[in-house]
Amino acid sequence: MDSNNCDFSPMKQHLEDGIQHLILMLQSNLNVLGNENYCLLGSLEDVKEHLMEIESMAASFYLNCYLSSFTDTYKDLSTSVQHLSKHRHGALIVVERRDLVEPNIQIGTAIGALVTPKLIESIFYPGNPLHDGAVLIRGNQLISAGNVLPLTTTIIEEKKLGTRHRAALGISEQCDALALVVSEETGRISFALNGKLYPINTTKPIKFVG
Repeated sequence: MDSNNCDFSPMKQHLEDGIQHLILMLQSNLNVLGNENYCLLGSLEDVKEHLMEIESMAASFYLNCYLSSFTDTYKDLSTSVQHLSKHRHGALIVVERRDLVEPNIQIGTAIGALVTPKLIESIFYPGNPLHDGAVLIRGNQLISAGNVLPLTTTIIEEKKLGTRHRAALGISEQCDALALVVSEETGRISFALNGKLYPINTTKPIKFVG
């Protein structure tokens, strides 16, 4: 595992180029704001679409940054959550970073196996006794499954969060772990870190490099 692997130069360059293009689009709209013969609504739709593309790139970039120093299996995690998302199988995956996670959770069933997409997807297959809890990953090992996490007490305005998302936020408030969440209702993927929840644009696949 890399000790500091947060450059990913091609991905970083694409992200920088995308942001620069967005700035130019916004500047162009600003220049014609007072022109009654020009309607901005169509251009703003283009801006919104481009912003979603940047969001997807940024999520991929930062997930690489946040995970690659702590597990070599982050590509497998990407594959897993995208498969789970496609089938709308709810999931909660906690990746331990510097802080120990176990003192903050109710430990479930010990697994002690190498992380693979098939293993993760089988745990979260509906009907599996362990699918309602969280899996804990340390390094390249899936340590345990069916873990119960603390729920956040933070009120998120205008957002109705399910138990998995509240648990992801809760563990990210207690330690520096990163929690990946797949919504059972929508299939959307999010990750929680440092008490904040970040949605990932699932209209395009997450790209992991390394």
